[in-house]
Amino acid sequence: MHFITGGAFNGKRSWVKNNFNIMNSNWLSAYEGHPLPVELDDITADLIVLEGIEIWIKGLTEEHDAAQCRVIWNRCLTHWERWEKTKNHQLILIGTDMTKGIVPIEKENRIWRDVTGWAFQDLAAKADKVDVIWYGINQTIKGGMIV
Repeated sequence: MHFITGGAFNGKRSWVKNNFNIMNSNWLSAYEGHPLPVELDDITADLIVLEGIEIWIKGLTEEHDAAQCRVIWNRCLTHWERWEKTKNHQLILIGTDMTKGIVPIEKENRIWRDVTGWAFQDLAAKADKVDVIWYGINQTIKGGMIV
């Protein structure tokens, strides 16, 4: 798994499009209303891009407590990791870093922010590579070249 993160509107999507052959990929975006794909077995593309992780996490926090959200999220990570390894495919996950700055006043937004931070930590721990994108420029903070 390759995790791409960075601030909102900092060029994550463009960076992925410019650095990966996405012609034969399947791009699922929470921003476009795609539901959280728990399993990927029905998708035949060699490359899948999952975009908008923080939006999917928000949906989880609206239905479950923080602990249950993390259980569900880690179940997804396990399925995705299995799909990638057994099928020799590649998975790219894009999430906007919303954990910096002012802590939200509303309880539900604080929970969303906290769960997103934990989800990103869990993803970074399982990912083979992690890149942070700021102003369209990447910085690899984990892993080397992924073929």
